[in-house]
Amino acid sequence: MTNIKDIPFHSLQFYATAPYACSYLANHEARSQVATPPQRINTKVYSELIRAGFRRSGHFTYRPHCDQCQACIATRVQVPYFIPNRSQKRAFLKHANLQAKVMTLEFIPEHYELYRAYQESRHAMQIDGTVADSSEDEEDQYRQFLIQSHIDSFLVEFRENGVLRMVSVIDCVSDGLSSVYTFYDASQTKASYGTYGILWQIDKAKELQLPFVYLGYYIKESQKMSYKSSYKPIEGLIDGAWTILDDITAKPTQ
Repeated sequence: MTNIKDIPFHSLQFYATAPYACSYLANHEARSQVATPPQRINTKVYSELIRAGFRRSGHFTYRPHCDQCQACIATRVQVPYFIPNRSQKRAFLKHANLQAKVMTLEFIPEHYELYRAYQESRHAMQIDGTVADSSEDEEDQYRQFLIQSHIDSFLVEFRENGVLRMVSVIDCVSDGLSSVYTFYDASQTKASYGTYGILWQIDKAKELQLPFVYLGYYIKESQKMSYKSSYKPIEGLIDGAWTILDDITAKPTQ
C-alpha cells in the first residue's frame, strides 16, 4: 500500500490498533492503521487518504494493517467505462420504480428502524465489530458510525410507493463518490436492493462527472466482500498502485 510518508499531510498522526478478530475471514486476526486527529480530516484530506486505501466509519478513518494477511484490497469502479452485466441490468429494471431522495446526513427514526431490522436479519454484530449491550447503545453506534462525518457526506433514501426500502450513506470526494454503507428491507427476499444502490451511485457519479465510485475492500475469500469484482471495470490498490483487478499486471493508473 501507499507509504504514509507519501501523503502530504504532516499534521496527521497514524497508529496501529491492537490485533482483533477479523470480521470476514475465520481464524484470522486483523489490525487497522488509524489516521488522527479526526477534526483535521476534511474532504480535501480524506480525498487523499481514500486514494491511499483508507476508509471512513463516522469520525474513524482507517485502512487494514494486518501482520500476516493482505487479503483486503481497496476498490473503485471506473465510472466512464462501466458496463452493467446481465444480472445488474435485470436488477436495475426490477427496481426502476424506486424513488430516490438525496438528504443531509441526519438521524431519522424511520431510517434507524430499517437499519435495526437489517442488522438483525443479516449480521450478528454491528458495523464496528462490537455487539451492542442495549437498544440505547445500538442507537449510539448508529449515530457514531453513520451519522457523524467531518467531510462532504449525504444520505439517500429509496422508497417504493411511499414505503422505505433502502438507505445509503455516501461520501463525496474530489474524484468520486464513496459508498460508506447501505442497508435495506431484507424481508423482500427476491429484491436486489444492494445491486440497485451501487448502480444508482455509479449513475450519480456519471451525472456529477466524477470518474470513480469507491466500494470499499474486496476480499476474494469472503462472500460478503467479493461481489465487488462484478462491477467492471474495477480497480484495486495493489502494491501502492491502482490496477485493474482482472489483470494485476496491467499498467497502474495515475
